[in-house]
Amino acid sequence: MNFEPLIPVTLFLCITYSIKAVVDARVRKQMVASNGDPSLVRGILEGEEAARRLSSLRWGITMLALALGFGIVEGRGWEEITPGTIAVLVGALGLGNLAFFAISRKLR
Repeated sequence: MNFEPLIPVTLFLCITYSIKAVVDARVRKQMVASNGDPSLVRGILEGEEAARRLSSLRWGITMLALALGFGIVEGRGWEEITPGTIAVLVGALGLGNLAFFAISRKLR
């Protein structure tokens, strides 16, 4: 396999994530240093933590559904990319997102 095209994409993703991490840390530092209401700062940080957990849940459910879709494609012995194969994978992603929506509604 030829992995050379993935190098710039991976580099871009790493740089983007690094910038996002630095900006998030700086915003948190400024919030704490602003001597604002501690309950407000705590509420904002707890909200961010809840959003991170829900994001992890969403990715976990979506990746699990996609893995099941790939398992179905492999189990059926489909070797070529056809509209039916793509439909199974996209359907699995859709079901994963719907499952996340249902679970997140119960968690709130």
